[in-house]
Amino acid sequence: MPPENKSFLTYAERRFRLSGKALIENGHPYFVPTDTLEDSSAQWPDGYLSMSHYDYLGLMQDPETTGAAKLAIDRHGTGVGGSRLVGGERSEHRAFENAMAEFLGVGGVLTIISGYLTNFSLIGHVLGSKDLVIADELSHNSIIMGCKAGRFDFQTYPHNDLDTLDAFLTENREKYARVLIATDGLFSMDGDLTDLPRLLEVKERHDAWLLLDEAHSYGVLGPTGRGLCEHFDLDPKRVELTVGTLSKSFASSGGFIAAEGEVIEWLRFTLPGFVFSVGLPPATIASAHTALDKLQSEPWRVTRLRNNSRHFMQAAQAAGLDTGTAIGEAVVPILFETPEECVFVAESLMDSGIYAPPVVHVGIPKDQPRIRFFISASHTENDLNRVVAAVTEALETCRSGVARISAE
Repeated sequence: MPPENKSFLTYAERRFRLSGKALIENGHPYFVPTDTLEDSSAQWPDGYLSMSHYDYLGLMQDPETTGAAKLAIDRHGTGVGGSRLVGGERSEHRAFENAMAEFLGVGGVLTIISGYLTNFSLIGHVLGSKDLVIADELSHNSIIMGCKAGRFDFQTYPHNDLDTLDAFLTENREKYARVLIATDGLFSMDGDLTDLPRLLEVKERHDAWLLLDEAHSYGVLGPTGRGLCEHFDLDPKRVELTVGTLSKSFASSGGFIAAEGEVIEWLRFTLPGFVFSVGLPPATIASAHTALDKLQSEPWRVTRLRNNSRHFMQAAQAAGLDTGTAIGEAVVPILFETPEECVFVAESLMDSGIYAPPVVHVGIPKDQPRIRFFISASHTENDLNRVVAAVTEALETCRSGVARISAE
């Protein structure tokens, strides 16, 4: 057998074809510079509307948030110049982490340059060769990749099937020194929740630890946006490790870990993703801290987000659209029968000034193409009704066209 062509370009092109190039190369709906859409808003009768940005509390363009970032740049510059361990620390880092810890009701918080890196780096750091991590099969890719990268055993359990998780641990717990259960709180592809009260009961009965990713939960769930524990009225200190992001409700970027104070201090000196990464830029910390302050001083944003989310989901269901298992909290997908149908609707939405890219081949089962709609406190009911009407019309057009072709 002749040797395989070793060209990296050839390899990359082949992998791209296998991953769905043919589906997206015509009418490419991805990597659209949304600033150009915003600048072109006047071309659409109802203007430009984004349903693709997880600006849940409507703070990305808030004057106080952006103003804080500008002041931080003027005072501290655009970056911190190093790992926080060796020169990148600024006073605002600890001030923000302390404020976030107090808000969440936990012992401490540690911020990290990347939300993805937070999960990926953390899982392998806390487990060893005699341990097990078991994750919900629909956990975020950063959890799954972190689980696969370690020297420990890795298993998944069916999505939200805590009976299967319980049965597995009953049979296998004694084989391992330590067990970590990992899951999302609010799942970003389906918009549903993990049953935290039951999960904590299972975790504690089997002497396991829990890593809970609240990236889409903070600022969304609970009466005041404190996440899944507040939603279920549970003590957040029952969760060993909680992971959050600053890129959603906190209108910035980066990730953070919440845990007991002693755990955070250990991670501050040892976690590779923190020790060997640059600290968050001053503007990032300042905008996130301001967003946190506004979340606490303006709780109406959480209420409005929830009302908007429920309105959108109910309007979509009333129109006969499939919202899957979503509960109506910030993330509401609409599922389609085929990838082609999904892409057609997304392109039709863009033609009408609504940006909501399709999800057809990455991070979901191949038979469940969808468009995820991220709801914001800044949306109006008219915005949401406009989207539902546009999806319904595009879907009817697509299906009537397919039916006509089949008949011919």
